Amino acid sequence: MAQSKNACCCTSSRESIEKQPPKPSSQKITKGSLVSREGMAYIPGGTFLMGTNDKEGFPADGEGPIRNVTVDPFYMDVHTVTNAEFAAFIEDTEYKTEAEQYGWSFVFYQFISESTAKKVSQKVQSTPWWWVVEGAYWKYPEGADSSIENRMDHPVIHISWNDARSYCQWAGKRLPTEAEWEFAARGGLEQKTYPWGNELTLAGEHQCNIWQGKFPKTNTEEDGYAGTAPAKSFAPNGFGLYNVSGNVWEWCFDWFVKNIHKRGGKENPKGPENGTNRVMRGGSYLCHHSYCNRYRVAARSSNTPDSSTGNLGFRCAADVE
Repeated sequence: MAQSKNACCCTSSRESIEKQPPKPSSQKITKGSLVSREGMAYIPGGTFLMGTNDKEGFPADGEGPIRNVTVDPFYMDVHTVTNAEFAAFIEDTEYKTEAEQYGWSFVFYQFISESTAKKVSQKVQSTPWWWVVEGAYWKYPEGADSSIENRMDHPVIHISWNDARSYCQWAGKRLPTEAEWEFAARGGLEQKTYPWGNELTLAGEHQCNIWQGKFPKTNTEEDGYAGTAPAKSFAPNGFGLYNVSGNVWEWCFDWFVKNIHKRGGKENPKGPENGTNRVMRGGSYLCHHSYCNRYRVAARSSNTPDSSTGNLGFRCAADVE
């Protein structure tokens, strides 16, 4: 099952699956009563070299060229939103995620039980490791016979961009722009491949949760994890942020375009005013150098705002008042 190096560990959008979409939701979210900046890091802002010209990058993704970009100071969650935090949002608002409304989501095939696998009738042709599982959503991430009981400190997954935005509204926060995300992920380092430097491991120790072995069949789990890791795993970067490389993809505010260096602006860019896909950053536990080394800080990908997968979550940002 050899894959092109340009392939990505995220899946196709929901539009690739022939299923009846749900009726438009009329859910209205109001700001919660416990809005706080606790658990957020102050990001000082400044001018940095965004993007990369490295040969390991994917020019077709619009990673380069390197350009000077300036962002104002802001706050960023030190880790991705966890199952426990998302559960509090659900309890307060009774919000229904898009995966719940659709009735299904994409699950990595190795995590599906034998009984659930027998009921699966659709797989993504271009990325056949993603199976369409009925009843999979944030609370039951591998289907109805799964649970997050022992994963409350793990990133919440199966979250669409629209879901993430709703959570942010409730929390009195927002999604980070793509420029803010990269500035924060770099942790004060300039033009390094990863948040900690240019080497994937330090003294033989893994620094992030990605795939080891031969994808998509064998994961040796040398980093300690097959699926998601707790949101505060591994050492934080220079700004105190955890897991900005690997673990789960993170939604950004921006619409995705490949020539963002021409259209995005150089001061507090927010991307184009419209589009079809939203930006995702950071890579996930399924990324592997042989086909999807998008766990580099300059790497980028995208998906439709209603899409959800078992390796897609988010973290929040907030303005400095």
